[in-house]
Amino acid sequence: MVLIPARMSRAEELEWVATMLARLERSERRRRPSDAALVRRARELNTKHLDGRAVPGTVRWVDNQNTRWGSCTPDDQTIRLSRRLEGMPSWVVDYVLVHELAHLREPGHTPEFWALVDRFPKAERAKGFLEGVVVASQLGIEADDLDCFDEGAAQADADGTADPDDAAGRVQPAGPATLF
Repeated sequence: MVLIPARMSRAEELEWVATMLARLERSERRRRPSDAALVRRARELNTKHLDGRAVPGTVRWVDNQNTRWGSCTPDDQTIRLSRRLEGMPSWVVDYVLVHELAHLREPGHTPEFWALVDRFPKAERAKGFLEGVVVASQLGIEADDLDCFDEGAAQADADGTADPDDAAGRVQPAGPATLF
């Protein structure tokens, strides 16, 4: 539904609707990056933060990850990111990508793995953001209730969080949604 001032002529109305639909389409494109854009971003992050030594075979968005932000299968170099990340700030998506790319070099959550992930400058900030999203969802707070998501920010920012037994002392939240 579009509300238009009554004073607009039919021609102005058509022009305004076309303008608003074009804006909406551009906004949606930014909020829903393609798998190809995700692959490009993963390559950029690999070069910048992992010395080009974590080359993924495929990188794609998936709809079936409701308790993880991303996953990696080192054997076939496949990285999958949850569509729940779409619309989050780009540095958060980039963090998750870096986290999953690091698994291509170090499969477990070892100190060496976290040293790789921590090369991403906003790693701690992104972990805190994702932890906040998990807590908010556990409290029944919807993303629409918050003013924290950048419009069009899901270009790619990667990182993750650790498991409860991680030697570096990182904590994974309890509950149905986990960070990694």
